[in-house]
Amino acid sequence: MNQHYRDTRKIDPTMGARLPDGNLNDNDRIEIGPTLLAYREWEAAGLTLPNLENMREFRWNRLTQHIADRDWGGLLMFDPLNIRYATDSTNMQLWNTHNPFRAVLLCADGYMVIWDYKNAPFLSKFNPLVREQRSGADLFYFDRGDKIDVAADVFAAQVRDLIIEHGGGNLRIGADKIMLHGLRSLEAQGFEVHPGEECTEKSRAIKGPDEILAMRAACLACEHSVQAMENYAREMVPQGGISEDDVWAVLHAENIKRGGEWIETRLLSSGQRTNPWFQECGPRIIENNEIIGLDTDLVGAYGICCDISRTWWVGDAAPRPDMVYAMQHAHEHIMTNMQMLKPGVSINELSANTHVLDAKFQQQKYGCLMHGVGLCDEWPLVAYPDKHVAGAFDYELEPGMVLCVEALVGEVGGDFSIKLEDQVLITEDGFENLTKYPFDPALMGR
Repeated sequence: MNQHYRDTRKIDPTMGARLPDGNLNDNDRIEIGPTLLAYREWEAAGLTLPNLENMREFRWNRLTQHIADRDWGGLLMFDPLNIRYATDSTNMQLWNTHNPFRAVLLCADGYMVIWDYKNAPFLSKFNPLVREQRSGADLFYFDRGDKIDVAADVFAAQVRDLIIEHGGGNLRIGADKIMLHGLRSLEAQGFEVHPGEECTEKSRAIKGPDEILAMRAACLACEHSVQAMENYAREMVPQGGISEDDVWAVLHAENIKRGGEWIETRLLSSGQRTNPWFQECGPRIIENNEIIGLDTDLVGAYGICCDISRTWWVGDAAPRPDMVYAMQHAHEHIMTNMQMLKPGVSINELSANTHVLDAKFQQQKYGCLMHGVGLCDEWPLVAYPDKHVAGAFDYELEPGMVLCVEALVGEVGGDFSIKLEDQVLITEDGFENLTKYPFDPALMGR
């Protein structure tokens, strides 16, 4: 009997049974992942792709070690991004953020159990590090009504049994974003519950070799998507009738085309709506010869966040001199601050030694100088000196951290702002800027 390609349904039959990152070469695979378009772009760019099994094991080992370092019996995770980090599995991520139906318990001996949607236990079975699939962690009112306490007691009893067997009976555990009934039921079972978010943020802060490869790939896919959005804006805006939403929708579409997942905000605005910053995109029609500012906040391929910002001048006239100055000042801000990045430098030093923006830009400067990034915006945050809180971030940078370096330049009452941001890897002896996307030459005065 002949075997036809239509029966095997491979993404690309020339790649064999598995794709370069270890994903099954099968359109019907359970775990989500990059598309053929992304793989082709990465191949054209000569990128080395991550080994996903190694990446998953690195994350599992880091979390397990952090549990041991705190003398906990286990770590209970409800945050969808922590669950993604621990298991690399997804399930209705955005819905899960406000309806927390998933949970993962990682025990001190490395035994990992997921509570998932009752009809979807199969979604994590591709990962052998997840040893059990259960259901019943949905401790929110919409789903449980006036009997949340009953479900919480059942769930807490299961956690206790697992900790006795796989956590050495150590009832000191961490939990990240647990619902109130769940916390009370765990404490009724004798658990001493510690803040788990500190543990997961510290674990996620250091990226392993394969995570860095995944981030390089995700950043390239993001920049291809941003380029498509910029091309659309430059072609269509001068013709008239194009809204901010029209332009922003291109980024969403292009991200999904490459196997990206979602975008956390709607931070694109134009003209006077760029000042003050943080007005999200809407129906405003963008005029020819106006500024467009954006912050991607994009969760892309492999679930990696690609968080870059750019400001463009779109039109056939030249931007005003004050716009060019603001752009150059913003560029100087992030590039100067980037030069401070290296292992061993403290977050306190970064804050104290920042490039200083002009006085007229101080009131509307960005909310932070820098912030960590991985699966989303992550710990640590580097504050401006006037917002720095002593003792909040008494840590030093380490190789494998990734920071986004920010600038927002706009005057109070002004009719524009400049937003810039690059994503930067801390290396063994300094830093590497992972962001290759160019700065608008017109605004740079070139």
